[in-house]
Amino acid sequence: MQNKNTLFIAAFLIIVAVGYLMISNTANTAQYFLTIAELSALGTEAQNRNLTVSGAVLGDTIVYDEMEPQVTFTIVHIPGKQKEIEAQGGLARVLYEATHNPDAQRLDIVYPSVKPDLLKNEAQAIVRGQLGDDGRFYADEVLLKCPSRYEPAVPDQTGE
Repeated sequence: MQNKNTLFIAAFLIIVAVGYLMISNTANTAQYFLTIAELSALGTEAQNRNLTVSGAVLGDTIVYDEMEPQVTFTIVHIPGKQKEIEAQGGLARVLYEATHNPDAQRLDIVYPSVKPDLLKNEAQAIVRGQLGDDGRFYADEVLLKCPSRYEPAVPDQTGE
């Protein structure tokens, strides 16, 4: 009987420990992305914190220095909520409108790596890194989504 109780207590402690680790790691790594407007609203509170920010790439601002290697570019504000994006005509339309809006909020990105293949005008960029004291965002990771690349092909339905 003593061995059974010891076994149950040990199993219970292991389950509690594993549960605690799962919850604490999920809370630490769960991270949504901010829009540029939300980042601006944080002000100096956002500096030197690990953040994830999303925006539309302005193609004419992309500068790649092969010698470093380093890529700098600018992203502009796009809505963060899917319902807002759908209400405005979908992601491709939102990205197009954002990059052609001279009044859209902007954020300069510095990415110390090789230029990603999908880094081009009107791509959605999700950047992870830190906002520097100079107002530029120093990215550790750049994720890109180009909506035209993922549009489904329309099958030929001419039934003649």
